[in-house]
Amino acid sequence: MKIKNNRNNRQFAIIGLGRFGSNMAKALHKMGYEVLAIDKNPQKVQDFSDEVTHVIQADSTDEAALRAIGILNFDVVVVAIGEDVQSNIMTTLQLKEIGASYIVATARNSLHGKLLEKIGADRVVAPERDMARRVAYNLASTSVMDYIELSPKFSIVEITAPKAFQNQTLAESNIRAKYGINVVAIKRGDDLIISPLPNEVIINNDIVVVVGSNESINGLEELE
Repeated sequence: MKIKNNRNNRQFAIIGLGRFGSNMAKALHKMGYEVLAIDKNPQKVQDFSDEVTHVIQADSTDEAALRAIGILNFDVVVVAIGEDVQSNIMTTLQLKEIGASYIVATARNSLHGKLLEKIGADRVVAPERDMARRVAYNLASTSVMDYIELSPKFSIVEITAPKAFQNQTLAESNIRAKYGINVVAIKRGDDLIISPLPNEVIINNDIVVVVGSNESINGLEELE
C-alpha cells in the first residue's frame, strides 16, 4: 500500500512474542519503523530473528536488563506478555519507574487493566475484547470494513463511501457540518490519502476512514 504521508522516525520496543506481540512487531516493521522485539524464551527469539530490526532475549522484569537494552531510547514500549500476568505487571512497573516514554500494556481482564493503569501504563489494551468488538461491528454492518473504539462514545471506522458523497469533494459533501464526522483518510485501491484536502473528490469504491461519535457514525451508515 502506498501511503501519501511523511512517516516519522519513531522507534518501538515490543516485549513478549506471543500472538499479539509478534503480529504487532511484524506489522510495525512492515510499515517501516525500527522495531526491537524482546522475549525471555530463547526459542521464540531464535524463531523471530529475521522478522524485525532487532530481537533480544531478556528478562523484562529485571531493571538492569531493561537499562542494558537501552529501552529508554524507544518512543513506545508495548508490554505484550499475555500468559504470565505477574511478569506483565512487573514489567510495566519497571518501565514506569525507570522513565519509559510511553507504555502500552495488554490486559487479560478489566481488573488487570485497572491495575496496569494505576501503576502507570499510558494505554491499556485488551486484544481479545477489542477484536471481538471489531468483528461484531463488522458483521453487523455491510458497509463497515474495520472499527476501532476510542472510548465508549467515539470510534474510528473504515466505511465504504456512501453513494450520497460520491463524485463530490469533501467540502461539497459537508460531512463534518452535517454529520459531525471528520474524514481522516481515504483508501483508494493501493493508495492511502492521509488528511485529505477539502478539494479531494470522493469516487466510486473509495473507503473513507472517519472519526466521530458512535451515534454520528451510525447515521452515516444509513445513507445510500
